[in-house]
Parts: sequence; C-alpha cells; structure tokens
Amino acid sequence: MRLDLTKRSDYAIRAMLALTKTPDGLLSSRKIAEEMKIPPRFLPQIMGDLTRAGLVEAHPGRSGGYKLAKSASSVTLLTVIEAVEGDPHRQICVMRGTACGADGECGVHDVFYAAESAILEKLSGATLQSIIDAFLAKQAVAANA
Repeated sequence: MRLDLTKRSDYAIRAMLALTKTPDGLLSSRKIAEEMKIPPRFLPQIMGDLTRAGLVEAHPGRSGGYKLAKSASSVTLLTVIEAVEGDPHRQICVMRGTACGADGECGVHDVFYAAESAILEKLSGATLQSIIDAFLAKQAVAANA
C-alpha cells in the first residue's frame, strides 16, 4: 500500500516550511523554489491556492514575496493539504471503484475508514512549527553525536 502525497501537496508543504523558517521576512517565489527544490513553473499556482486559503500573504512588487498569514503553530499539515487538494476524504470505494456507499458498503469499508481517520487525525495534529522544531532538534542531536 502506498501513502503518497500528490506533487501539489508536496510542493505546498515545502513552500510553507520555507516560509516558517523565515517568519519575519518575505520570501520570493524564486527563493522558495531554490531553497525547497520546487520547479518554479508550479509555484505560482500553489502559492495562489495558499493565498486564497488565507495561509499566505502575497506582497507583489520588485521587493515583494510571500509570508505566512497565520502563526506556524496554528497551521497544520492537513490545512495545507486541504488548501491545495480540497476534501481529503476518499470518495471512491477501495473495492468497487465507485462512489463509496453508492450501492452499500464493501467488506473493508470500516477498516479503511478507520485508517483514513487515523491519518487525517495525525495530519491535523502536526503543525508547521512542530515539524520545524523536530527537524532542528534532530539536527542538534546529529551535530552533537
């Protein structure tokens, strides 16, 4: 079983982490793309989605860029994913390939629903700040080893 993010969610999370690491300043699209290894042609669409969702402030102009619109401790991974993907709940039955529940529930519905709920709960508990803090803590441990 694979649990992969779409490229869109992957890039959105990376962009948000770059902004989290620069809380007091603006980051240009180019700087975000370079720092987080995001193809520059995708970034405007993603930043537009994040701006429309109220997660990012866009400051146009030559010295403009982007910054977080909310504190990094209040933005969860689930919020970022929902901003670029929409509703994260499965719409298609894993066994039947049709709308879930359209013709009754399949035998594994409850198991997959519980697994999905657990993943969404974990994503909603992980804030941008907690991810940066954990990363910095790991770096500190590695540097002291």
